[in-house]
Amino acid sequence: MKQADIGVYGLGTMGRALALNLAEHGFATAVANREHDWIAPFVEGASHLGENLLPAYDLETFVTRLAKPRVVLFMIPSGAPLDAMLAQVLPLLEPGDMVVDAGNADFNDTMRRTREVEARGLSYVGMGVSGGARGARHGPSMMVGGTPDSWVRLQPILTAIAARFEGDPCVDHLGPDGAGHFVKTVHNGIEYADMQMIAEIYGLLRDGGGWSAGDIAALFRDWSSGALASFLVDVTAIALEEPDPETGQPMVDMIQDKAGQKGTGRWTVIEALKLGQSASTIEGAVAARAWSANKSLRETAATTLPGSDLVGGLPGSQMLEQALLAGRILSHAQGFGILQAASDQHGWSLNLARVAEIWRAGCIIRSTLLNEIGAALNEDMPQGHLLLAPRMVEALEGSVPALRHVVASAVQTGLPVPSLAGALAWYDSVRQARSSANLIQAQRDVFGAHGFERIDRTGRFNGEWG
Repeated sequence: MKQADIGVYGLGTMGRALALNLAEHGFATAVANREHDWIAPFVEGASHLGENLLPAYDLETFVTRLAKPRVVLFMIPSGAPLDAMLAQVLPLLEPGDMVVDAGNADFNDTMRRTREVEARGLSYVGMGVSGGARGARHGPSMMVGGTPDSWVRLQPILTAIAARFEGDPCVDHLGPDGAGHFVKTVHNGIEYADMQMIAEIYGLLRDGGGWSAGDIAALFRDWSSGALASFLVDVTAIALEEPDPETGQPMVDMIQDKAGQKGTGRWTVIEALKLGQSASTIEGAVAARAWSANKSLRETAATTLPGSDLVGGLPGSQMLEQALLAGRILSHAQGFGILQAASDQHGWSLNLARVAEIWRAGCIIRSTLLNEIGAALNEDMPQGHLLLAPRMVEALEGSVPALRHVVASAVQTGLPVPSLAGALAWYDSVRQARSSANLIQAQRDVFGAHGFERIDRTGRFNGEWG
């Protein structure tokens, strides 16, 4: 019986795509799934790959089909389902074998699982995979967390199947235990913000300017060849261009305005708050999805709550373009600030420039902007923060005025732009050398005697209030 180089357990959309990618690149890949009836049709549909796809209809056979030391890759939901699967598979493995969790996982769980699995003499890898089904099939961006020895074993396989940017594989070892999954979480948080800001521009054009879906699509097509060039801008144009075959109307106009979410954006916000970092652009996006789900409340509020009596002209397309650029720069700066804070907290020594580089192809947030961000992160940055990198400052000088105008126009006309407004509020908060937090400290001391620091001498003091 031919032995497999790697095993993929979980033949959902992503698992099937990744297994085909591995087999197509010459790696013998054992495949298994909880629903056994999925396996045969999948293998038969890829018969051209011959013995590079090796089916296994139970967990014991799956493990025995793997060459030692084994590499078991799970592409299943990473909460309770993965914990249940680990309880079944770990007794079948031997010291030196490796478990790879390639799903979207809470990095805290990954750190816990790493300790539990490595106590058995096994290796555990938390790997973020971005790019959707098409990326997994033809070349994803992958963020690996685990021991250096684990990376040595996985590197030949992962570099072969990864996306490439000008020949550079979009995969790397980023740090121990939960580092890979944390980076993927923040990637998804930035993705949330990016999608929301694009949707906000769309909403301004649709509701503030009366533009049709086709006209907005043409504008995004134009933007896709400039500073905003990115996968998500291309996706937006495609979505806006597509007609509904049943009604002939734009497909996007026939879709319910309720957005789903799986949790990674929320995780990013939670971890940012724990780390004392701002994630206002991402928080606005997460909240907007939550609001969208409450359709009945919004329909009632639309006829009950007073709106704006002010009427403002819709900003021009060039101003909208620059506002979106500024918002994206600021959301990325927040994301990389969160990554740096987590790296310091957990001792990961994340290479932020390398993170930007492996996001340049294969992943959902790939964009021209990431080329500039990668270059900026390789240069000296005041306070070590991307926001203050000279090339980012220069880009913001040209785009923040447009962001101010667009946010002001939206506020005047009563159109919501939570992520764009959150980006601007954060920008202005950062650039205040003297904030209003001195009053907050005074308030806390008045009602709770929490104490405060003075500007004229060191130490901690309490006031004699009232």
